[in-house]
Amino acid sequence: MSKKNLKLYFTASIAAKDQYIHNYRKIVDYIEKNGHSIIADHILNISEKEVNLASREERLKFHSQLEKWIHSSDALIADTSFPSISVGYEISLALRVGKPVLVLYSDGEPPSLLAHHSDEKLLCEKYTPQTLPGILDDFIHYIDSKADLRFTFFITPKIASYLDTIAKKEKLPKSVYLRKLIEQDMEK
Repeated sequence: MSKKNLKLYFTASIAAKDQYIHNYRKIVDYIEKNGHSIIADHILNISEKEVNLASREERLKFHSQLEKWIHSSDALIADTSFPSISVGYEISLALRVGKPVLVLYSDGEPPSLLAHHSDEKLLCEKYTPQTLPGILDDFIHYIDSKADLRFTFFITPKIASYLDTIAKKEKLPKSVYLRKLIEQDMEK
């Protein structure tokens, strides 16, 4: 069982919600039942028609909120049983900012663009109603075991300026950039 209350972000296809809502609810309910919070109302409580009727301003405002939710979460869980470009974008964003991601699918094969993507923070799992609890428990344990250690050190203003430039250019936190450099060096 998890040592702390995690804040998770859930995403899935709204277009296929009628077909998969039972699965979506099982995922969300299981996470909540185990004492964690999960951001999922934007998937569970909205229809495709409502999304399509939203104005450009409303969509941009929602997109900004979505990014805040992902940044503030400990991890992302995505049900990709039905393909969705929006879900793919959210997965990509979460990985870019260093969040662990669990990609679930109940039918067929894993998402083709993610199945062979090598990132230790990306896990793809086919599930059934029977296997889902174990998969979610394993993912929560994985998140807990990956708790980062904080390491602080001093840098020159020149290095700080360079990191600021890279962070803006790459659209990722400075710590993620530095971590990637270290990981690349470790692979040598």
